[in-house]
Amino acid sequence: MKLRRDFLPHGLWLLLLCQSSLLFADKPSLPPVARPFSAYNFSVMDMDGKWHRLSDYRGKIVVLNFWATWCPPCREEMPSMDRAHKKLIHDDIVILAINVGEDEDTIFKFTGDYPVDFPLLLDRDGEVIKRYPVMGLPTTYIISTEGQVTHRAVGGRAWDDEQLLNELRHMQKKSTGKPLIQ
Repeated sequence: MKLRRDFLPHGLWLLLLCQSSLLFADKPSLPPVARPFSAYNFSVMDMDGKWHRLSDYRGKIVVLNFWATWCPPCREEMPSMDRAHKKLIHDDIVILAINVGEDEDTIFKFTGDYPVDFPLLLDRDGEVIKRYPVMGLPTTYIISTEGQVTHRAVGGRAWDDEQLLNELRHMQKKSTGKPLIQ
């Protein structure tokens, strides 16, 4: 009887866990924003001193991630972002990660533990993050080929998850291809 009592709470917990997974199974992993808005056309430098403007990516879906090295969920999601970047590189989908307020040395040390092949951009003065309603880190915005912010993900994600990758590919395929970014 003791085994049954011990099993019952664990069994109920497992059942509730499975049910909660099913409840969220059909929910989009990239929630749409209530009202799409025009993306701010920033111009910032990357770790190698190269300038990037959002308008450089006209006609592509842009995954724009705001992060910091001191943020545990940011560190956790960075390897999956790099894997996603490698899987999406030929799909006209680009990943840009904007570091908020840290210097190159801090980010360089971070990339020793978490190497990435996509651009890590520097928002030294916080000008870019001021233009987006970021409520916490990490926050990621999806910018359509037309330059509209259409989706926002607050908190970490498994960016290399096939469902999430397919959502991004679907966004790219249904785009009009007429960029609005000037």
